[in-house]
Amino acid sequence: MRGYNVFGATRSGKTILVALFLTVGSFYAGSLFGNNEPIYVSQSGPSSLFLFKFPNKINLTHRVSPLVIPETGMNVCPSKFNEYLPCHNVSYVHQLSLNVSRREELERHCPPLEQRLFCLVPPPKDYKIPLRWPTSRDYVWRSNVNHTHLAQVNGGQSWVQEHGEFWWFPGGGTHFKHGASEYIQRLGGMVTNETGDLSSAGVVQVLDVGCGVASFAAYLLPLGIQTMSLAPNDAHENQIQFALERGVGAMISAVSTKQLPYPSASFEMVHCSRCRVDWHANDGILLKEVHRLLRPNGYFVYTSPPAYRSDKEYPMIWDKLVNLANSMCWKLVSRKVQTAIWMKVENVECLKKNEELKLINLCDVEGALKPSWQVPLRDCVQVSGDTEMRSSSLAERLSKYPETLRNKGISEDEYASDTVFWREQVKQYWRFMSVNETEVRNVMDMNAFIGGFASAMDSYPVWVMNIVPATMDDTLSKVYERGLTGAFHDWCEPFSTYPRTYDLLHANHVISHYQSRGDGCLLEDIMLEMDRMIRPQGFIIIRDEEQVISRIRALAPKYLWEVETHQLENKFKKIETVLFCRKRFWAII
Repeated sequence: MRGYNVFGATRSGKTILVALFLTVGSFYAGSLFGNNEPIYVSQSGPSSLFLFKFPNKINLTHRVSPLVIPETGMNVCPSKFNEYLPCHNVSYVHQLSLNVSRREELERHCPPLEQRLFCLVPPPKDYKIPLRWPTSRDYVWRSNVNHTHLAQVNGGQSWVQEHGEFWWFPGGGTHFKHGASEYIQRLGGMVTNETGDLSSAGVVQVLDVGCGVASFAAYLLPLGIQTMSLAPNDAHENQIQFALERGVGAMISAVSTKQLPYPSASFEMVHCSRCRVDWHANDGILLKEVHRLLRPNGYFVYTSPPAYRSDKEYPMIWDKLVNLANSMCWKLVSRKVQTAIWMKVENVECLKKNEELKLINLCDVEGALKPSWQVPLRDCVQVSGDTEMRSSSLAERLSKYPETLRNKGISEDEYASDTVFWREQVKQYWRFMSVNETEVRNVMDMNAFIGGFASAMDSYPVWVMNIVPATMDDTLSKVYERGLTGAFHDWCEPFSTYPRTYDLLHANHVISHYQSRGDGCLLEDIMLEMDRMIRPQGFIIIRDEEQVISRIRALAPKYLWEVETHQLENKFKKIETVLFCRKRFWAII
């Protein structure tokens, strides 16, 4: 059994009381869920309550310059900010002049630095350590995501339903009420002429647009298919928070006016099941973004009323979609029940002919080379450099050397050395964390490079969000070539996720990269964002320059982190100090 801390405070914010908590057993013990509710214990035994003081104050604090952290430690935000989304703040977005017809309000909009909170985000009332995978696929604690709207509006479609103190996810969706498994099997039959499944059709990486609670992605996992699930912070409140609480990879995002933060030609399938995106509008600019993201011979799966209804404006929308798909030389491979599936056929001659007929414009090569971070959508069709969809399995992609790495100056020997290095480091990480493998599910590598860390984690029951900083060399496409998923991001800004959504953050020489970038990119800013993203009892592993390590070690207690230091070899066979930080389990009481 393992001890952890919870604090309470007076409403005046003058003091914070910290009570030692203890988790009793595993939730597997005794019943399906067991007892994951913490109990109060004193240092001498469980019969009395021992209160321990921390000097941190509850105080709504904004970011100021110059930055000063109080001697009492980081201030704690009031309870009502327990779901603080810095760059998806509805009240801030309403102040902006945005193109509502293009749904620009659904995209990231980070407020000026002085309007961002600079305090620790508290958990909600009655927050509990999340259930472990794979139980979490079907059940999560209701108190951790205490929102009823989806259950009330979409309960009949089997998205999510109330089940006592849990939310239950039956595995359904708007267009797969009989379950994601049946729907996925049907899609496999449609693309293989009833001879196989999606995996046998060469699908390894999927982008699910408007993913809801991500049941589609959850039920693709048994097929060895990795999914990047995305949805905006819209009327379907907290759908991405539900997905991440379940242990399914997802992020807040929207197809609107900017490119999605993923490399070109990264997915074998883009999926839209009643995703509420007007693909036919604005000369099909959003569908051209799908073309950019799809690999040659990849599929666009469209399950929505225009694919099967003949009333209202649906026939008009369907005709527009067909014309747009034809202009990009796509092939309609199947149209059954409520679904239409196109294949992106990479026919350069056809594309050039359609450009001559002024049906489309082809993108210039220079624009295609930029990282897709805060890049406006381009009203042109991008020609992929690849000639065919990769057919290798996920396991083969993880181990095979991507030949395109030579263009980045990374040889096959260097790739093999990187792979061996991270396998050894990951073994050491688990040894030092000293937790059961099931206690870690959602993982982020904040500076993924070519995905060596994520590849080494593949033998564990986790998924990894691989982040390649937009200010570094663009290697994210190489991460995707290995069968992994991730996104571009700039760590001078908060990430598009809810608080408390990751069990492990891995920061390999990412903080020192930003130290010359000024306000908003300081070590203290990045630490605050780490704290917002990590779950109580979650781990943050940091490797960096010695001065950065020393500074974090000194600041960690002010963020209510526990810290251990360990000595590990780096890639150059030199010993370096690695920080293992653990966020205490605290709550306002």
